[in-house]
Amino acid sequence: MSNQLEKVRELIDLRAQARLGGGEKAIEKQHAGGKYTARERIAMLVDEGSFEELDMFVEHRCTNFGMEKKKFLGDGVVTGYGTIEGRLIYLFAQDFTVIGGSLSETMAKKICKVMDLAMLMGAPVIGLNDSGGARIQEGINALAGYAEIFQRNILASGVIPQISGIFGPCAGGAVYSPALTDFTIMARGMSYMFLTGPKVVKTVTGEDVTQEQLGGADVHASRSGVTHFAVDSGDEGIALIRRLLSYLPQNNLEEPPVHSTNDPIDRLEDSLNEIIPDSPNKPYDMYEIIGGIIDDGEFLEIHADYAKNIIIGFARFNGRSVGIVANQPKTLAGVLDINASRKAARFVRFCDAFNIPIVTLVDVPGFLPGTGQEYGGVIVHGAKLLYAYGEATVPKVTVTLRKSYGGAHIVMSCKQLRGDMNYAWPTAEIAVMGGAGAVEVLYARDAKEADDPAKVLAEKEAEYNKAFANPYNAAKYGYIDDVIEPRNTRFRIIRALQQLATKKQNNPAKKHDNLPL
Repeated sequence: MSNQLEKVRELIDLRAQARLGGGEKAIEKQHAGGKYTARERIAMLVDEGSFEELDMFVEHRCTNFGMEKKKFLGDGVVTGYGTIEGRLIYLFAQDFTVIGGSLSETMAKKICKVMDLAMLMGAPVIGLNDSGGARIQEGINALAGYAEIFQRNILASGVIPQISGIFGPCAGGAVYSPALTDFTIMARGMSYMFLTGPKVVKTVTGEDVTQEQLGGADVHASRSGVTHFAVDSGDEGIALIRRLLSYLPQNNLEEPPVHSTNDPIDRLEDSLNEIIPDSPNKPYDMYEIIGGIIDDGEFLEIHADYAKNIIIGFARFNGRSVGIVANQPKTLAGVLDINASRKAARFVRFCDAFNIPIVTLVDVPGFLPGTGQEYGGVIVHGAKLLYAYGEATVPKVTVTLRKSYGGAHIVMSCKQLRGDMNYAWPTAEIAVMGGAGAVEVLYARDAKEADDPAKVLAEKEAEYNKAFANPYNAAKYGYIDDVIEPRNTRFRIIRALQQLATKKQNNPAKKHDNLPL
């Protein structure tokens, strides 16, 4: 055998060794825990045959605590690039079979390299997390590695889409990278996120809590809002990343991809003409309206289990991506509160950063009252949503379906926050407040002096509702561009978006804004 052939064989053997990560036993243990390996996840995520690996032969440099005897090619993370539906993406997948996927200085350098390439090429970056945290043996070098990653997350924010899939542990400082990315996906029963684990919690606070109770997928999907999606398996999580990317552009200078559809632009949804109940206090399901007007009923909801009084997610109109923000009358009557404001504000800002038009469906009676909300800073949190809409320069189409009262009317993409096309259904009630509350303020003295106070208030409420509980008063001033027939909503939104396709609007030059955090 020639010298060259020997070297080729050595290369082939080293590649095979690197692909085994922590070895056969570690891989078996990973499978026994119901988890895929890093390489298996990558194979499921990218188009077949498209993955090009980088830094396969990197090894850690640590000699503390006998670490010089524990070296693995690739050192606990698989990095590289590939395509999803033919579109370039960069990725890293932590390998739990190698020293528990713990982050070393060299692992961080590998991750930083693909993030830098993603920024240079203007392509999304996807992180698949499955790690025990910082490699303790490396001390400050591991912490510095995390900080290098976080700095890149910050600079990439709003420039390229960043998606985090949590398919194992993600604890301590490691949690900040997913928190800085645009979307986070967690898998039930296998992934958890927390800054301090159950043992530390027990020592410091005396609380007995399991990993699942402290930082499981359902906790973060419904209570904290840390994760945008909770899925039942690794397969579902990977498929969701592919689906999510189909709505997003490659970067902030490009438009989202256009998908073909056979759903007619002028399809009428007759059920919408009767969906609003006669009683203003009776709920209906906003999902029925969303499903009735978007392309093929396909809606990718974000934060589905968190702050259910507002709905956010991606859909398409005539094949083009839009972000939808909609109040949900079925939950808390659709009021805005702290969590709903935060949830919607971040989504609006994401859409604005990546050239995705925003369609807002309004039925909001106001902000949730009470000391809990006021002490929690609902003023500042509501201002986040107000700020997000007012700052956004993408096309904005707003449709008011029923209630739009007071400050909540302003916050939900009103005309004065540069709403481009503001429509209303005939059932819309656009006013400072509802009739009952208004007459209590306006006619309290008259009612007090009358023989029948209830009768006076009822008469005045009827007068108020006739004058103000309709869309025409707002339309009279041009704050509503048109009152539309509900069944024609899809067509009117599509026509508006077509008109706004060439919209160009710039905010004043500044270093950055000072969002009310």
